Order: sequence, then C-alpha cells, then structure tokens
Amino acid sequence: MQIWQPHAVSGVTSVRVGGVEITLDAEVTVTGVGDRVWELDAPEASAAQWRVPCVEVEAYWTPSSGTRWVPPIWNAPATSRLTSGSPVASLVGRDGANVCTVALADVAGRTSITSGVMEETGEFAMTVQGQGLRIRLDLSERRFSAALAEVAAWWGEARTPRQARLPVYSTWYSMHQEVDEKGVERQAALAKELGCDTIIVDDGWQTADRARGYAHCGDWEPNTAAFPDMAAHVERVHELGMAYLLWYAIPFVGKANPAFARFEGKFLRYLDHMDAAVLDPRHPDVRAYLVGKLARAVEEWRMDGLKIDFVDRFATPGGDPEPSPGADCADVDQGVLRLMAELDARLPGILVEYRQPYTSPGLWPYGNMIRAMDCPLSPQENRQRTVDLRLIAGLQAVHSDMILWHPSEPDEQVAVHLINALFSVPQISVDLQAQRPGQLAAIRFWLGIFREFLDTLQLGTLEPDQPEHGYPLVRTYDGHAMVIARYAPLPVDVPADGWAELLLANAAADTRVVLYGEAAQTVESVVYDCRGTRVSEASLSLSPGATLVTVPVGGLLRLRRTEEES
Repeated sequence: MQIWQPHAVSGVTSVRVGGVEITLDAEVTVTGVGDRVWELDAPEASAAQWRVPCVEVEAYWTPSSGTRWVPPIWNAPATSRLTSGSPVASLVGRDGANVCTVALADVAGRTSITSGVMEETGEFAMTVQGQGLRIRLDLSERRFSAALAEVAAWWGEARTPRQARLPVYSTWYSMHQEVDEKGVERQAALAKELGCDTIIVDDGWQTADRARGYAHCGDWEPNTAAFPDMAAHVERVHELGMAYLLWYAIPFVGKANPAFARFEGKFLRYLDHMDAAVLDPRHPDVRAYLVGKLARAVEEWRMDGLKIDFVDRFATPGGDPEPSPGADCADVDQGVLRLMAELDARLPGILVEYRQPYTSPGLWPYGNMIRAMDCPLSPQENRQRTVDLRLIAGLQAVHSDMILWHPSEPDEQVAVHLINALFSVPQISVDLQAQRPGQLAAIRFWLGIFREFLDTLQLGTLEPDQPEHGYPLVRTYDGHAMVIARYAPLPVDVPADGWAELLLANAAADTRVVLYGEAAQTVESVVYDCRGTRVSEASLSLSPGATLVTVPVGGLLRLRRTEEES
C-alpha cells in the first residue's frame, strides 16, 4: 500500500501558493497565469506534493473515464505516457466547482498523479511525479470544465479538418469481419442518405479468415475475394459523396503472414491470445514498413484517412525490453513518436482516428479524430466517455464509440442512443437495410440536428453537470444557440440571455420537463418526437420560476426568441 509522505525526499523546496503548501525535491519558479492559477517550473524536480481541505467535495475527475468517487490515499497512481492517458486530474466540489485541478506539461513522458483523502486530517493530498516538472495548478472556484478547457489550451492546439466533425458510419459492430465491396457500398449509400459523410471500414478487409483474431494482420493486403479492386471500390464510395477511412491494427504482425518471419527478432513481445506479435517501433525498418503499408491506402487506393488502432499495445507492461541491434532509440514511446511523425510527413492532412486510452496531447499533431473506447450498447458509458474526452481534447474532434442497438429497439430508444452521443461526432454501426421506417426516421432526424448545430455542439462552451453521476445534464453554447441534453428527470435552467435559440433533447424516461426561467420572456416553442414529427407548437411565456412542458422520450424541444425578446 502506497502511503503519502509529505517529506519523503531529501533536499525539498517548500513554497506557498494560494494558501497551499507545496513541497518539491528541487528548486522551483512560480508564476501567476490567471486568477488563482499558477505555473510551477522545476526542471530538476521529479516529485511535488501538497494537500487541500476536502470541503464540499463531490467528485474526483481523471481522463480515464472511470468512477468519480473521491479516493482514499492508498488509491493507485494515475499514470500517463505518450501511448496511454493524459497527465491531468481535477478535484470537483459542489455544483461542479473546481477545487483543485492539476496538469503537467510533459505530455509524452512517463508521469503519475497520486491522489486521495488523508483520513487523519480530512485533507485531499496530491503527488505528481515525472522527470522535470512543469505544473499547472488551478485553485479557482469556477466550473471544473472551464479549468480543464484551459488545461487543453495550455497543452496546445490540434489540427481538425471539417470532415473530421461530420457523422460517420462504421462497419465494425454492424458487419464485423463480414465485409466486402458490395456490402460496404450498400451501407455507404444508405448512410449518406441519412446524414453520414464518412465511412470507416474496420477489421476484415485484409483477410478471408473470420476467427476474429489477429493472425492475419501485418501484410495489409486486401482480401481479393471481397475487394478485388480496392481503388475502384473506393472511387465508387467517393461518388456517393462519402469520405473513406481504412482500419489498421498498427502494432500487430500475425503469425500467418510473411511479415512475421521478416521481422523475427524485432518484436516487443508475442501475444498468444491474439496469435500475433507486437512490432518494435524503435527500429527504422519497422517504421518504414508500417509507413509504406499505411501510405499505400492513401496514395494508391485514394483513401481519405486511416483508423489507427491499438497504439496503446506498443507499451509493454513492466517496462521496455532492451532494444535489439539496429534500433535507433531506447524508449518505445520515442519510437512510436517517430513512427507517427514519419507517417504524418508522408501523408499530411489526412483524417486519422485514434481512441481511448491513447489520448495524450503528445499525439495531437498526428491525429484529428479521437474516439471513445468500445462500449457497445451502453449509451451512458458512451456519454461519459465522450464528455470526458471533450473536456480535455481542445479542438480535436471527439467521436462516440460505434452506436448500435438490437433490431427490435423502439424508435424512442434509438433516439436515446443518439442523444447520449450528442456532444461528440456520432458513429453509427447498425445494418441500415434492416431498420424499420421509424428507426430510420429517428436516425435521420437526430443526424440532422448534429449537422445543423455542429458548431455549437462541438465548438461551443461545454458545461456538463454532476460528474459524480455520469453527467445527467449537459449543455453547450456559443452565444447564438444553446443545446441542453437531459438524461435524468432534472429541472432545466433557461438563462435570460446568451442565446437566440435553445434546444432541449430529452433522453430521460420522464416526459415532464420543468424549465426554470431567469427572467420573464416570451419564446416560440416547438416540440418534436423522436422521429422528428412536430407534436406541438405554441407561444410560451417563461416567467421567473418553474414552467412545465412535455417532451417525448427521445424528443426535442426548440425554443426561439420572438422579435421583441431578441
């Protein structure tokens, strides 16, 4: 059990910042960069420790999308490296107020944040460790989401083309490895008509084997029985108006293809349960091979981008093995960084999808789409993961995990699945040919909302409520529009200003929605059901206090200010 010790290292430096005593194992320079926000620069330090009073604390937020309970001091450290995690954590108080948010500037190195309640004192202790520390410490009392947004801006900006923000169809859950050109083109045509602009073809294109293993990864040659002419097939998808991304499990080389023998001795480890080895990116010829294979998809087949999967599997549990002869760096993460940089230099500007857990800002220069980890048929998990990613992704496009549902799912629940991904880019993955008319109408309606309010939803100010409960209410706004999603029977505040149009998506089972107005105002109200059918419209007088409206499950309330009010 790890016990927090405030003076566990010799030769410490102690500084007082915002009423908090911080100890470090080297000299430090402290600079104020905002209202109760500081940067601590300690190039020679490897550890820093402090405590804050645990008063009105509700949650402890980390980017791992785990539980939000406030941990005890013996809680395991939250680790971060280039291939996994991000070095940030936030202690959250009542009503989402920030108590203490900490982030490290080193987004590529190996760092840890250890936090927990000191039972003896009722304080919350935090210890950060790394090699050379530059720390951002935020003790302001604004919303924790605002503190995290500034952390993302502090880390830097991501390149994100508009195409990365448009709805996606994925073949993974709907087709798994049973993919061929006719099936892909059929789903692409249907998806385009419903509002998708990109298709991602996942595992299966490279093999006729359907065992769901990785023994046939590594050569990255099309299964010619399913894709006899990949370039011609991609062109037909382009003619539909769809961008095309192709899946690569980039670290794996399976035992059933010639690349396995070619790179024998340049593996990090062998994975028995996957029938594949993990390539060692510290070798220049390994990187050149992978870059060449991935580049072929874009240069020869005219793909618009790549789904780069399993980057986190480059990391070896227990530490990096000694490099074999021919490696040009000792650290595996450094090899991964060189691989991604070489791929970006070869294929600048393409769409590149990463996913949890490899969310480090150190990878931002080389990707522009970051997806929630697999959580099939779990809308609440999809919501929490996408919101968590949005909080620290900056301008990078955040994508939902592929959304699927049982064929007999009611139309309303189809809409609920989509509303749970409302603040991300939705990826749909069901057989569109098998959908009932009502299910198709729900998809078409909600993808239309995603597109119409794309800027507000993806680029507006994001304010999720109650992280300790998985964000039962989330809002975003940009000065013109405000979009609110309600996932539990909670009342909804209607601000007096800051919007010309307000949308309320109801994913809760309770159709009775209480609106709390801040000022007397008259608005035009339209209510839609889950399929986009108007069920009511009226002029609605909002007084200070409560107003009750009915919004169907999976439905939408749209409020527009009248000319006098606007």
